[in-house]
Amino acid sequence: MASLYKISIDKLNGIGKKRAELFNKLGIYSIGDLLSFYPKGYEDWSSTVKIESLQDGMNVCIKAVLGAQIKDGVLPGGRIISKGMVYDDTGTLQLVFFNNRYISAMIHAGEEYYFYGRVTGGIGGWQMISPTFSPVGEGSKIHPIYKQTAGLNSKIIANAVKQALSYLPEKVNDPLPESVRSTFALCDLKYAIHNIHFPNNSESLASARKRLVTEELLVLNLGMRSLKEHSRGESGVDITKSYFDEFKELLPFTMTNAQSRVVGECISDLTKGTKPMNRLVQGDVGSGKTAVAAAVCHTVIRNGFQAAFMAPTDILARQHYKTFTELFKGTDIKTALLTGSMKESEKKAVRAELENGDISFVVGTHALITEKTNFYNLGIAVTDEQHRFGVSQRAKLLSKGSNPHLLVMSATPIPRTLGLVIFGDLDISIIDELPPSRKPVKTYAISTLKRKNCYGFIKNEIAQGRQAYIVCPLVEEGELENVASAEEYAAELMLNDFSDISVGIVHGHMKPAEKDEVMKKFADNEISLLVATTVIEVGVDVPNATVMTIENAERFGLSQLHQLRGRVGRGKYDSYCFLISNNRNPETMQRLKVMCSTNDGFKIADEDLKLRGPGDFFGERQHGLPQMAIADFADTKSLELSQKMADFIIFNYKNLYHDDLRLLRAEVDRLFSSNGHNCLN
Repeated sequence: MASLYKISIDKLNGIGKKRAELFNKLGIYSIGDLLSFYPKGYEDWSSTVKIESLQDGMNVCIKAVLGAQIKDGVLPGGRIISKGMVYDDTGTLQLVFFNNRYISAMIHAGEEYYFYGRVTGGIGGWQMISPTFSPVGEGSKIHPIYKQTAGLNSKIIANAVKQALSYLPEKVNDPLPESVRSTFALCDLKYAIHNIHFPNNSESLASARKRLVTEELLVLNLGMRSLKEHSRGESGVDITKSYFDEFKELLPFTMTNAQSRVVGECISDLTKGTKPMNRLVQGDVGSGKTAVAAAVCHTVIRNGFQAAFMAPTDILARQHYKTFTELFKGTDIKTALLTGSMKESEKKAVRAELENGDISFVVGTHALITEKTNFYNLGIAVTDEQHRFGVSQRAKLLSKGSNPHLLVMSATPIPRTLGLVIFGDLDISIIDELPPSRKPVKTYAISTLKRKNCYGFIKNEIAQGRQAYIVCPLVEEGELENVASAEEYAAELMLNDFSDISVGIVHGHMKPAEKDEVMKKFADNEISLLVATTVIEVGVDVPNATVMTIENAERFGLSQLHQLRGRVGRGKYDSYCFLISNNRNPETMQRLKVMCSTNDGFKIADEDLKLRGPGDFFGERQHGLPQMAIADFADTKSLELSQKMADFIIFNYKNLYHDDLRLLRAEVDRLFSSNGHNCLN
């Protein structure tokens, strides 16, 4: 089928230059692109409804006879309206079409058709506006619905696909060898392509979907594995000795067993073999990932190399810098900060010391990956909050050394099956234990009617010396009606309910120095109540804060709500989270119910994946994965099946360079080359 990607879409009848441009808008340039442009849904015409059984607002398929020829009329403004009456043995229904000058020539009186659409009306009579239709006995009863663009509707696309299917050869070369298909009960490619577009029945559609979804996830899985194997050569960083025991003496606390295990896995990567470490450390909020990263960096530095720690925000970078500076006080490890908000003279001085090797540990933001920043001998790169960095940003940091080791950290728990695919180019370690000092946060979903009660609770906590957060989703006045604005909200609280309490505000539009000043005052308990946007989602550590209140909670994903809730419960006091929302949408209510029922980030991640799909984990495609045509990351069964298939292929064929896998290898290369990666070279 690969050759069909070389045949332009305008080779099909009825597709001239202008229509080809419309197809191009949908990403369709070739016959191959069109055949891989799978339907977004289907209309099932296999089960018809009698006219006497219709209900207002139903989307249904009826089988009826056109009683008399369609008649055209003209509405004010010149629009054409066409009407006709159809009947079955239980009643009649009126068809209405707008601006379709050809409809009277397309359906004929006395003939029986399937009509699919939304019915309106009732006792006074039923009508169906602009239904889709086909003669009884013609074609499939399951009709594809495609993503559309102005001037190119689903029916036009379907007709083009029918033509494109005729370009398929008698025998289609299948990327999946027969041994793989038979082992995992998958249909052949030609059958799958025909039945994903025009299935004969629901069983053939299910078979086609299983084949195409699993193959796409398999190709992604194999590509990510190949990236791990081939994207980086031998490391120029030679780590010969572990200094973990020495590091533990620097800590003011004892590491959990999970932390010690993960440090051990990382140091094993560093000291064994010639390949650089590529490891993701996942851990729930408060599980101690920062201490793990510090331990690994300490060993690299004590072996004579530099370490770089990249955080997604200025606030978080500065907090980590403070933590590491205090941790390594009294040692010969010189720690520095490098962020975009620093004065140019300060940045220049830090860069000079990085380049000559005087600084052994640098904490920073994206300033670390600019062309101006160079290292003397970078041994390890650490990225915090991995879901906020793309693959390309990770690669830029790694390019600052001679294949340095890589440690990425994420406090967004991701279900293991999904993680194996998403982070297939990384080994995964999970910190599955919280320090004994971490208490579960009691969580309650309330409506705005209970807001005053919530304020009273906050006042009581503050009266006992504690502190609290209130989070709003937006920043400035007028950004969206009926959604709390941090600026407005803080002003109102200062004037009214909390007029006798110190209130601070922090949001992303403030200058770094202003944010830092507010955060320092909050950390020092000079501010009792902090009104903020999600800028506090990561990193802010104030053990004295015991209440997190989140306005318009329905606007956040579960994983984000869990991150925000993790800002409290870090000290010795009982802590609480209030989720304020008037949204009664069943999905919203289910998400908030999940938050109230568990503090387990991995359970929350599973629910988030089911309810919202993977987007909430990765933001706007920052994970850097190729675009999927049909696969859904929330489909855990297909993810697991593709994982088993990848294991089967690697076990039986050893690698992708076996001759039987040449077509599969080409699919891997095509998927990843579209995203700027060459994972097989």
